[in-house]
Amino acid sequence: MPDQKRLFLLDAYALIFRGYYALIKNPRINSKGKDTSAIMGFTNSLFDVIKRENPDHLAVCFDKDGSAERTEIYEDYKANRDETPDVIRESIPIIKAILKAMHIPVIEISGMEADDIIGTLAKQAEKENYKTFMVTPDKDFGQLVSENIFMYRPARMGNAIEIWGIPEVQKRFGVERPEQVIDYLGMMGDASDNIPGLPGVGDKTAKKFIKQFGSMEALLDNTDQLKGKMKEKVENHAEQGRMSKKLATIFTDCDVQFNAKQYELSKPDVEKVIDIFKDLEFRRLTEQFLKMFNEGAENTDEPKTKDVKQTPGSGQYSLFGNDTSKDDVKAEDFQGYKSLDNTDHHYQYANTTKAIELLIEKMSQQKSVCFDTETTGLNTLDAELVGIAFSWQSHSGFYVPIPKDETESDKRLETLKAFFENEEIEKVGQNLKYDLKVLKNHGVDVKGQLFDTMLAHYIINPDMRHNMDVLAETYLNYSPKPIEALIGKKGKNQGSMRDVELEKITEYAVEDADITLQLKHFFEEELKEAHNQPLFNKLEIPLIRVLADMEIEGIKVDKNVLKDISKSLDKDIEALEQNIYKQADEQFNIGSPKQLGEVLFGKLKIAKKPKKTKSGQYSTAEDVLSYHAKDHQIAQDVLDWRGLTKLQNTYVDALPKQIHEKTGRVHTEFMQTVAATGRLSSTNPNLQNIPIRTERGRMVRKAFVPRNQDYTLLAADYSQIELRIIAALSEEETMIKAFQDGEDIHASTAAKIFDINLDEVTREQRSQAKTVNFGIIYGVSAFGLSNQTNLSRSESKELIETYYKTYPKLRDYIDKQVEFARENEYVKTVMGRRRYLKDINASNRMVRSGAERNAVNAPIQGSAADIIKVAMINIHNKLKEGQYKSKMLLQIHDELIFDIHKSELNELQAMIKSEMENAYKLKVPLDVEVGVGYNWLEAH
Repeated sequence: MPDQKRLFLLDAYALIFRGYYALIKNPRINSKGKDTSAIMGFTNSLFDVIKRENPDHLAVCFDKDGSAERTEIYEDYKANRDETPDVIRESIPIIKAILKAMHIPVIEISGMEADDIIGTLAKQAEKENYKTFMVTPDKDFGQLVSENIFMYRPARMGNAIEIWGIPEVQKRFGVERPEQVIDYLGMMGDASDNIPGLPGVGDKTAKKFIKQFGSMEALLDNTDQLKGKMKEKVENHAEQGRMSKKLATIFTDCDVQFNAKQYELSKPDVEKVIDIFKDLEFRRLTEQFLKMFNEGAENTDEPKTKDVKQTPGSGQYSLFGNDTSKDDVKAEDFQGYKSLDNTDHHYQYANTTKAIELLIEKMSQQKSVCFDTETTGLNTLDAELVGIAFSWQSHSGFYVPIPKDETESDKRLETLKAFFENEEIEKVGQNLKYDLKVLKNHGVDVKGQLFDTMLAHYIINPDMRHNMDVLAETYLNYSPKPIEALIGKKGKNQGSMRDVELEKITEYAVEDADITLQLKHFFEEELKEAHNQPLFNKLEIPLIRVLADMEIEGIKVDKNVLKDISKSLDKDIEALEQNIYKQADEQFNIGSPKQLGEVLFGKLKIAKKPKKTKSGQYSTAEDVLSYHAKDHQIAQDVLDWRGLTKLQNTYVDALPKQIHEKTGRVHTEFMQTVAATGRLSSTNPNLQNIPIRTERGRMVRKAFVPRNQDYTLLAADYSQIELRIIAALSEEETMIKAFQDGEDIHASTAAKIFDINLDEVTREQRSQAKTVNFGIIYGVSAFGLSNQTNLSRSESKELIETYYKTYPKLRDYIDKQVEFARENEYVKTVMGRRRYLKDINASNRMVRSGAERNAVNAPIQGSAADIIKVAMINIHNKLKEGQYKSKMLLQIHDELIFDIHKSELNELQAMIKSEMENAYKLKVPLDVEVGVGYNWLEAH
C-alpha cells in the first residue's frame, strides 16, 4: 500500500500571536524601526513545519471578520479580547505576501474562523484518505481528532513539538471520544473566547461530569443526580450550558473545498521571497529558506510524522528533490548583497619587517585608520593574537600576521606600537573594547581618539542588533564572509584561526576592517542628524577604556567563603524541603511546576479559583505564590526554597568555576550595547543580579575581597538618585526642598501624604511612602500598590491620589513626558540619549500603556546611567593621572566598587565622593554614601 498523503493546515492567527508574544520582551526591530516580531515568529513556525515534516500538502487558514454565527448566538463572544496590536495588523499583509511568493494557499472566508475552515478541510481530506495535521497551540481542536486527524502543537520555550492523536486527547480532557471535548469546553467554558460555561464547573468537575454523564445534554437531563449548590447552578444555567456547547463547536461544513492539486507543496518564487526578506532584514530566515530550497535542510533527531527521505550520502533532506535549477545558491546571490566574490578589493598582507615599516609610515600619514584583531578565542585573557588588519580607504587594506613564537611576536608588536601609540591618529573598530584588551594583554596601549561602530549604532538605533554582519547587510548591502568558512562551526571540532592559510585569513580579516571603516563613514552622519555626537564622543567612547581596564583588573573572590555559604545553604534548603513535605503530607519534586501546582491547588486547595497557564496547568509563578504567601506558609516556604536554590546554583556554586587560573580573580564583562536605557549590563558572570534584599543574598558579597592585606574594598553608592532626578526634571519644589534640606525623602513624603509631623511617621508609613515614591517612576497602579503593601485597593487608590496632590508638578511632568513621546516617538535623558517608543501611539491599550510607562521611566533610569558613567570616566582619569595603586573594579547599577591601597584611602575616599556628587549638576544635590570594609558586604 502506498504511503498515505499528509496535509498540514496552519492556524495563522494562533501562530502569529504566539510568535509575537514570544518575542514581546525582546522584540525584533529592523533599521527602519519596524517591529518584525509577528512576521518572524510566524515564519519560523512555518519553516519549522516544512523542514521537520516535509509535508505533501499544506495550506494556511485565516480568520476574517470574526465568527458571524457565534456572535449572533452570543453577543459577548470574544468580547473580552483586547484589540489586535497594531504590529500584528500591519504584519498580516506581509505574511500573506510571503505565503503567496511561496505558493502556499491562504484560505479565508468572511464571517468564518480559521478553526471552522481547518475543521471542514480536515474532514474532507479524511474522506480522501489523507492524514491531516492541524498546526495550532489551541486545545479546542482536540474535538476534531480522529484516526487520521491530529493536532500538531508547535515547539515552544525549549519544549518539543507535541502530536495529539486520540490517546493524547483522551488523557488531556478525560474523554472517551474526541468529540466529547466539545462537552468539556461547553461545561467549563473558555475564558480566552469569553464562553461562559456552567458556573462553578472547572477542569476537574467537567472531567467528572463527562465520565458520569457522557455529554452536556445527558448532564442537563439528569440533574436529579447532582446535589446542593452544584445542582442549583447547573439547573439555573442549563440554557447557558447548551449555548456554550454550541459556541465551542468547530463547524465542519464551511463553504470551502479541499483541492489536492492547489494545496500541494511546490517550489516557491525564490526571488520574490528573498526580496521580501531583504526588506524585512531577515538574514537567518533567508539562509534557512535557501537551505530548504537548494541545499536541503539539516536533519534533526526530532520524531517526524513519517520518515523523511534522505538525500543520498548527505545527512540532509531536500524539500523538492535534487532537481534544483541552481546548485550552489547563496543568500547574497538572491538578495543582491555585495560580497568578497563580487566586489573589487585590494587586500594585502605585510609579513616582513620592511613591509610593516612601510605600512606604519603610510598609516602615520592618515587621520583615521580602522583596525581589527584576529585571535584564537573570545576570552581576552587567554586568547593568542594571530594577526591585525588595517584599513583607511574603502575596498583596500593590509593584514599583519603575529607569529606564535613569543620573541618574534614581541618584536612585531613593538614595531606596531609606533602606530597604536600615535595620539594623532583616530583608531576605528567594531567592539573596540575587545581589541583594546587583547592588545593590552600583549603589552600594547592604544592611544588617540576612538570610534566604535557598534557603539555608534547602539546610540542611533538602540533596539536593533549591533553585530557587524547585520550592520553590513543593513547599511552597506554587503554580506561579509562568515568565520565558519575558515574554521568550521562552533563546537569541539572547530578549528583555530592560527591554522588558517595566510591568503585566506588576509581576505577575511581585512574585509572586516574595510567594512567597519565604511560603516564608520555612514554612522558619523547619522550621529550628527540625531544630535548625539556629544553623547558618543564624551561619554560612551571614553567609557570603553574605563571598562576595559576594570575587566582586565577583575576582582578577587574567596572560594572558602563560598564553600561555607554553600554548606549553610544545603542545611537551609533541606530544612525547607522537609517543612514543605510535612505541610503537603507527601514528598514530591518542588522544582516541578506541574507537581507543585497539583499539591498546592489540587490537593491543598490554597486558592478558590487557581490561576492556570495556557496549557491548562496550575500556575506557580512567583506573583501567584507571593499572593498566597500571606495566608499559607507552604507558599512562602516554596518561594524561600526557590530563592535559596537559585542563589546556590547561580552564584555560590558557580562563581568558583569562574575564577581565572592565571589571575585568581573573576573578570566580568560590562556590556555597553544591551540595555536601551543606557544602563550597563554585566555578563560572564552577571554580578548585577546578585540578590541583595535577602540576608542570604547579601552574604554572597562577603566572598568578594581585596587583592591582599595592603588593600581594602570601598563601595560608593548614589543615594536615591532616580528620585532626585525625577524631582529635578519635574521641578517639584516640595520634593526638591526635602532633598536640599537633607531630609529622609520617604519619611518626608509620608509626613506630607499622611498629614502628620515628620517625627510622628511610623516605619510602616515610611515603607508605604517608599513604595509609592519608587512606584511612581514605573507607573504603579492601586492594584500594584496594594499587592506590595498591606493596604487595600481603595486605600492604595486614595494614597496615590493624595501623593499627586502633594506633588502636583510630578503629575504634570508625567503628562508632559507622555505628550512629548506621542509627538516625537522618543524621549531623552539629561545628556540627550534617546529612547525610541514606536508603540506610544498604538491602538492596543496594553501595548500603548507599556510605552507610556517607558516614556516616564526611561529618561530617569537613563539619566542615572549617564551620570554614573560621567563619574566613572572622571575617577578613572584621576586615578591614571595620579598614578595611584588603587583601582576601580565594578559598577553595579548606582554603585562603584574600588580596590583601595590603604595608604591612599583618605585621599581617594574624598575624591571619589566628590567626583560622583559633582558628575552632573541638577536642581537637587546628588548624595553618595561611601563605605569601606574587608569585603564587599562590609564596604556596602
